[in-house]
Amino acid sequence: MSHSPRPHPPQLRIGTRGSELALAQAHKVRDQLQDLHAEALSVEVEIIRTTGDTKQGPLAEIGGEGVFTAELERALIDGRVDLAVHSLKDLPTQLHPDLALVATPQRADVRDVLITSDGRSLEDLPHNASIGSGSLRRQCQMLALRPDVRFVPIRGNIGTRIAQATEGIVDAVILAAAGLHRLGLTAEISSYFDTAQMLPAPGQAALGLEMRGDCRLVDWVEPLNHAPALASVNAERSFLQTLGGGCRAPIASWGRVVSDELHLEGMVGSTDGAHMIRDSVVGSPDESEEAAKRLASQLTNQGAQSLLVPS
Repeated sequence: MSHSPRPHPPQLRIGTRGSELALAQAHKVRDQLQDLHAEALSVEVEIIRTTGDTKQGPLAEIGGEGVFTAELERALIDGRVDLAVHSLKDLPTQLHPDLALVATPQRADVRDVLITSDGRSLEDLPHNASIGSGSLRRQCQMLALRPDVRFVPIRGNIGTRIAQATEGIVDAVILAAAGLHRLGLTAEISSYFDTAQMLPAPGQAALGLEMRGDCRLVDWVEPLNHAPALASVNAERSFLQTLGGGCRAPIASWGRVVSDELHLEGMVGSTDGAHMIRDSVVGSPDESEEAAKRLASQLTNQGAQSLLVPS
């Protein structure tokens, strides 16, 4: 008696940047998909080089929004990959009409952290300490805490930026806790900023799983979605989009679902930390965009737009 050969499982191709962190995140999603679907789905990872990986200089000067995502989105549209795994803070708020954010897995720690060569805290840094970071959001909030420090723009992967502090090139660097946790580098952290000191970037610590809207494999990926995380980041991204600041202004926001309510905080500031407008709203997770627009309106009424216009 002859047996028909077993059909090959459908293949899903994940596109990712080639950095150590991006690969760790993509491999985590691959493993989650394989655990969820066992042998019913074949998953492979493909590295896509992006503008942000190949060009040097401040992000705003080499392309601003999309420098770490545009090539991944192009690979999706061209059909070279089926799923792009993004650090959600890098993904522009306006997606290509053929693409969709189909899932946001459970979020990691949203806080920022300080790394120094000898474990010193923010309070222990010397007067006029040098801080490595290219983020206007971090610069604004850090200068509000320590107006005496000076910022040194740095870029590169996490290991490169840690080395700037540990080798004494700068006195400290500020990084996202989530990336260090995902790479097993928690021991490098000298101290954590709480969110009262430093609100995160919209989408920080969250992954965005993006696919073509008509992709036949969407149903395989959607179960990875964590509804509270998606509601939170949708609110943060809508807040950013409503204000229109992009990566050229100090804007921060943090949403989280608590007891079936969406709590959303937002901040707009000046790059020197001298001016900062911060407020919050509470709304329904099912109406995250409405909550974001209310918060943006509140900050606008307090003068936020004057801080978003380049001087």
